Amino acid sequence: MNTFDWLSNLDIYDPTEYNIVEVSFKKGARKDFFKITNGRYNTGDSIIVDTGSGYNVGKITLSGELVRLQIKKKKIPKDRIFNRVIRIANPRDIEKLNEARLEEKDILTRARVIARTLDLDMKVGDVEFQGDKKKITFYYTAEGRIDFRELVRNYAKEFRVKIEMRQIGSRQESARIGGIGSCGRELCCSTWLSDFRSVSTAAARYQNIAINQTKLSGQCGRLKCCLNYELDTYMNALASFPKRADYLKTEKGDAHLIKMDIFKGIMYYSYSNTKVRGPMVAIPKDRVALIKAMNRKGEKPDDLLEPFQGVEEVKELEFADVTGEIELPTEKRRRGKRRSGKSSSRGKGKRPDNRSRRQAKNTSSSNKPKSERGESKTDQSKKQKSDHSQNKTKPTTNRKSGSKPSSQRKSNPKKTGDGKPPSDKKRDDW
Repeated sequence: MNTFDWLSNLDIYDPTEYNIVEVSFKKGARKDFFKITNGRYNTGDSIIVDTGSGYNVGKITLSGELVRLQIKKKKIPKDRIFNRVIRIANPRDIEKLNEARLEEKDILTRARVIARTLDLDMKVGDVEFQGDKKKITFYYTAEGRIDFRELVRNYAKEFRVKIEMRQIGSRQESARIGGIGSCGRELCCSTWLSDFRSVSTAAARYQNIAINQTKLSGQCGRLKCCLNYELDTYMNALASFPKRADYLKTEKGDAHLIKMDIFKGIMYYSYSNTKVRGPMVAIPKDRVALIKAMNRKGEKPDDLLEPFQGVEEVKELEFADVTGEIELPTEKRRRGKRRSGKSSSRGKGKRPDNRSRRQAKNTSSSNKPKSERGESKTDQSKKQKSDHSQNKTKPTTNRKSGSKPSSQRKSNPKKTGDGKPPSDKKRDDW
């Protein structure tokens, strides 16, 4: 994890202070150790250091006794000669370094084009400019050794500075470039991970993870480093599970292991069947160990699950009387206005049925005044007789042809679609 020196900000004189500091370059992409010969520097200061081929600008990330532990962790020999710290960086040094960082992207593109023209099986991953702009370091990845003597000559001719080539692994390349992982966070190797441990597929098998190369590999193309983070927890949980319990023998038949829930301590078995696989049975690990011990003695249990002991009493549910305790508010319903013209518009051109006729008759009779509604049956019969006598006096029509008498035809001539009365020849048919 990240280290922090709690005593670095306190003005306390320490006569036995360790005079070597850890300095990072290009936002932690590369770190190195330098020796302090003059003055005192704190963690977080931007300083200028001597690199042997000029000077570079870096930032102090660790100081004091923590540096001694870091050197011991990285197995750096004690007799190594460390370069020295020159001074604190001024604003002009920072500005010159930022100008060099802006040129790195263009230099990286041109460097890849030159490497491709020479047909070299290599990939230029990153470029680092030195603080004084007198040296460029190219970081590349390759499967084997590369003869880049011709490449260095072309780089020196193109960029006119000192060239240094460094071969790195795929994980170091992703740490320098950075990115976002499948978890949605920044890559561990580019933020806090300082050492790269080997990751094998056994770590995925112990955690019951499906061996899927696309899901288990990171942006570097190797297995994800986070597979090792929880491996110790899984190994401790698996220590309590019975060994070699892939198959169990029972009176119902042989059962084989399908999967395990490691943290719940449950193992799922299914009875072996040549035609169809039976349903899975969840068994606690203690029960599996007991069946395994019985199988060693030549005994077989009746079933995978434990025998049912006793009758479990069914408790009746008691419902509380909440009358008066909980009262729901009355729902206010708004009565929608009846649309009068809706039914008439829909039924336009259709013949009304008997039900609609009855409803219309009832509504018309209800709208009449009481004097009209209160007619007796004798009055109604008299009215019908008078109507019948009036109908007798009216001129009869010809039923076969459906035409009216000639006297009515002349007085009320019917017009055709052109506005003219029909001719005498068509009048009888019409």
